[in-house]
Amino acid sequence: MKYYHNLYLSDELKEKKEEIIYKLEHDKIQLNKYVIVLAENANNNLEFYDTALLLQRGWKKRRLLVVGIADGFEEALYLVEKIAQEVYDVTGDIKIRKYLLEQQQKFEEGKV
Repeated sequence: MKYYHNLYLSDELKEKKEEIIYKLEHDKIQLNKYVIVLAENANNNLEFYDTALLLQRGWKKRRLLVVGIADGFEEALYLVEKIAQEVYDVTGDIKIRKYLLEQQQKFEEGKV
């Protein structure tokens, strides 16, 4: 898994960001936490999964870009809405996938 440079987090998780990422990377169970990722299908924008699903075989091999981590299902819905609104406010469009990938690429190239 790779993490978006400006990771979206539920308010309750902001102070625990490093701990949560550590647990994700080391296959530790986290109850009621959801990761928001770019959809694997390029025709879609975002998907979110309960972190317990990531413990199953095969998930480590997937090349996921985590753009957000939420504290519960409702918070995951809220963060997806927040991301969509921010992208729309900046670009005037809802091409979420394109915008996030461009921002990540700029960051990786040192342009942000």
